[in-house]
Amino acid sequence: MANPIQSLIDPEENEGIGSVSIRSLGHAEDWPGSGPIDLSVHDAPHASSTLEWWYVNTHLELAGGEKVAVFAAFFRQLAEEGDDARPRSYTHSVAWGMSLIDERRFVSKVAVDPLAPKVGLDNLDAGVKNDDERIERAYREVLRKGKIPGPTRMFHTAPGVAEQGLSLDYDGDRFEKRSDGRYRLVLEDDKGDCGCELEIVLRKPPTRYGEDGVVHGVSGETMFYYFVPRAEVTGHVRVGAVTKPVVHGSGWYDHEFGFTDHRPDSGIRALKPELGPYNDTVPAQRGETCWRWLSLQLGDGSDLSVFFITRRATGEVLDNWTMLVDARGRSSVYRDAQLETLDSWRSTRTFIEYPVGMRVQVPSAGLDLRVHATFGDQEVITVISEPAFWEGSVEVSGQRHGAPVVGRGWLECKGFGHADLDEFYSAVGREVRARLAQTLPLQPSSSGTAQMMVRGSGQLPVSSNPDLDRDRLARCLVQPIRQIADRGGKGWRSYAALACIDVVGGDSRRFLHWLVMPEIVHVGSLIVDDVEDESRVRRGGPCAHVLHGIPRAINSGTAAYFLAEPPVDKDDLPADKKLRIYRLYFDALRAGHAGQALDLDDVSELADHAAFTGDTRELERHVMAVHKLKTAVPAGMFARAGALLGGGSDLEVETLGAFFEAIGLAFQIIDDVLNLRGFERNLKQRGEDIAQGKVTLPVVKALGQLPTEQRSWLWRTLAARPSEPAVIDDVIRLLETCGALDQCTALARELVEEAWARLDPVLEDSQYKLMFRAFSWYVLERHY
Repeated sequence: MANPIQSLIDPEENEGIGSVSIRSLGHAEDWPGSGPIDLSVHDAPHASSTLEWWYVNTHLELAGGEKVAVFAAFFRQLAEEGDDARPRSYTHSVAWGMSLIDERRFVSKVAVDPLAPKVGLDNLDAGVKNDDERIERAYREVLRKGKIPGPTRMFHTAPGVAEQGLSLDYDGDRFEKRSDGRYRLVLEDDKGDCGCELEIVLRKPPTRYGEDGVVHGVSGETMFYYFVPRAEVTGHVRVGAVTKPVVHGSGWYDHEFGFTDHRPDSGIRALKPELGPYNDTVPAQRGETCWRWLSLQLGDGSDLSVFFITRRATGEVLDNWTMLVDARGRSSVYRDAQLETLDSWRSTRTFIEYPVGMRVQVPSAGLDLRVHATFGDQEVITVISEPAFWEGSVEVSGQRHGAPVVGRGWLECKGFGHADLDEFYSAVGREVRARLAQTLPLQPSSSGTAQMMVRGSGQLPVSSNPDLDRDRLARCLVQPIRQIADRGGKGWRSYAALACIDVVGGDSRRFLHWLVMPEIVHVGSLIVDDVEDESRVRRGGPCAHVLHGIPRAINSGTAAYFLAEPPVDKDDLPADKKLRIYRLYFDALRAGHAGQALDLDDVSELADHAAFTGDTRELERHVMAVHKLKTAVPAGMFARAGALLGGGSDLEVETLGAFFEAIGLAFQIIDDVLNLRGFERNLKQRGEDIAQGKVTLPVVKALGQLPTEQRSWLWRTLAARPSEPAVIDDVIRLLETCGALDQCTALARELVEEAWARLDPVLEDSQYKLMFRAFSWYVLERHY
């Protein structure tokens, strides 16, 4: 998704900044000329640049044998051009991560200076758009407060950048070059969980990347890029209260500076080998591209840098550069590299799938390598590269000219986010279904982690029965649940439960076994509802009772409520918190069944009164009570349980619960509207509620405002359960033209906005909270 926090500078509008002119090929007078690069000059900031960054990654072995890897990137971007009365102003940011390889734990930090909210708003106003309009609206709300969504935070002190020499101090995170030529990197996370102080000594000369140092980026950047692929690293690393020295360390340093083109219609300049460099015939609009960058240090002393930009939708390669630097520092450029994805990792916080394992082939260099992440979860969540990017340590094995070679490196994956909220929730649904297949397998095993006969969420406490026919049980009990679940669904209830853990400051990755619980409960209720409502279609296919018969469907649907038992026995939680979650769960089940009982009850008397008098107050209270009990209370339960797991305060737990109750209520109201206007992809039969004679909220709203004759006709027709399509169309047309459907959507919006107004001041602004805000509009504007 496009990043609103980026500079607005258009290189064509800045010809001749100060005494520096920007040439047609992208060169500036303060860029390196021919010959070796003088680091004493070019490590320092460049006056011509509207965008500049310094980057380091390292591989460290600590005393005691622990393996740690660290990356850090310091950015400076031009915010406003200066004049005679005032100097130029810049916005600054720092991003770094530490991979604790033995623990398989990743710690990251991203921080920006206080100009970032204004720059972000300016960019949005200037046309730098987010791919999803609802997320953009949510961003604007946060930026207008002068804030940045967490976990990205703002500096507490003004950033320091020396104009002569290299000396960066970004609120305590520092990168500097000392007089003896050594580099010093100091990092400290906000929570005091980890930090480092490293000394870096370059062991190879700088190498120009791209076309004699000139490269183009995914957003129209024209940059000069040099790198030093091998350095010796010493110093110390702190994890918690323990500080340990580095006994062996290797590093990589690169530096880029240049100009950005952030016009709304700007695309990248694709460097396709067959077309030649700087070719503009293959445009790619912002947000359409993704890239992978590899920095690999091989055991034979050589180093490899591989950079691929591709179209996100098709995988078409728009640009690729491969540079091999031998043990003596001599570089070669190759344009025949190929990347084949071997392994992917999907985040359960952003639900982005990253290619973290790949085969790298460079035939002309005799290279055939396998690259694999040391562990999957090395994701940096930040608005700077919204919603996240992957920057992690990798291991390398393979061959060079037929001889075995091993190594280590770093992989960066950016641009793999979701195009919009539909794509995001589709990814959520895929993850939920994948985990549900593990929890409720259709072919259960009697041993290992795949067995379903163990106590816990989604599993059956019958493992001690050796005579049990597990395959038969899976077919007659599990299959009806899986058939409905596997057809799709957005999984938003599951996402809400996990995201509520994160939004109050917890870590949802500790509670991934909770992900399937909301979906199992929801699918169970759908199966039973479809039986009781005599529905025929669910999620684009036959209902469970149509496929398996009513008795088996009822049994599986009700069993789902027990299969979804809260898995509190898997977590180290206080007894009172476990009890509170259990009470929430069973209160929600009782509420759902009470709501279904009311929904099944005969409301003819209330409807007769409304049709005769036009007074719909009692009838509307009944319909809204059904919606609250069946849909709102369970949604609120999932949110409250998540907030409790995340360690939220009582106020946070209750306001989050109330917000998702409003979301659930709005969801059901919109569902009633879509039943009449039609679901996307015909996931349910249009007008089904009319054919079943259901008194839904649109009907209630119509009875409250139609004249007597039309009220009477509407109720008589509905009570007769019409099956003729023409009659159903007449009813829908009447509800639409009288404004009943618009009144329902207005009510749904009012409920959501009121709940958000109560929640907004309670929670710190974060990307999780921002997604809640965007989701509230998504529910109101949905078509599925």
